[in-house]
Amino acid sequence: MKLKEKVALVTGGSRGIGKAVAAAYAREGAEVVVTARDPGSLEAAAKEIRNSGGRVVALQADVADRHQVKDLAKEINRRFGRLHVLLNNASLLGPRVPILEYPEEEWEAVMAVNLNGPFFVIKACLPLMTAGGEGSIINVSSGVGRIGKPRWGAYAASKFGLEGLTQILAAELQPLHIRVNAVNPGGTRTTMRAAAYPEEDPLTLPTPEEITPVFVYLASDASRDVTGQSLEARDFLSR
Repeated sequence: MKLKEKVALVTGGSRGIGKAVAAAYAREGAEVVVTARDPGSLEAAAKEIRNSGGRVVALQADVADRHQVKDLAKEINRRFGRLHVLLNNASLLGPRVPILEYPEEEWEAVMAVNLNGPFFVIKACLPLMTAGGEGSIINVSSGVGRIGKPRWGAYAASKFGLEGLTQILAAELQPLHIRVNAVNPGGTRTTMRAAAYPEEDPLTLPTPEEITPVFVYLASDASRDVTGQSLEARDFLSR
């Protein structure tokens, strides 16, 4: 098992990529904490992972709320006293409209989850990671967070910001043996992808379960020397 004796936190862990990665981490021996805003779907996801033999705890939190995030970190500390892996996956798509038509409230909501959220979670959880002397932070980015495209608005801007945060933290945390990397999942068979591309045939896309290898790799000791990188999930599909 690649993640035996590790504790991992997955935000946005109630569905899609987050749920698939949480299940993969559990299969590899990690103790997994999943968090999301909706307690019903969160507990359903945790139950499904437990039924497969994984060890998982569901802790409801809105990553855009700094107070809830601080409480989340305190509860992880109370239960485990440490954290080795943090996957910042929680994300909002927002409307697919030109910038001049973009509702300001929607812009703020997307930024709050996609960029402020990872900042809040990382800041709250870092003491749990530094206490153990090592760790891996993985930020879920996007292709439109590297090359901007029309009508992607706050989603693209937030992912550009997340790529920048990844680089900043990788440099700052390297002396503490905490690595920070970003992953572009690419087109994946999720509800968010279907909302962004309603005319696309989802059967042409890999499932969330199929793109988990890159996330397992970055969580494991195999990536001990990898930091400050922006990886493509599809490069790991055959592994």
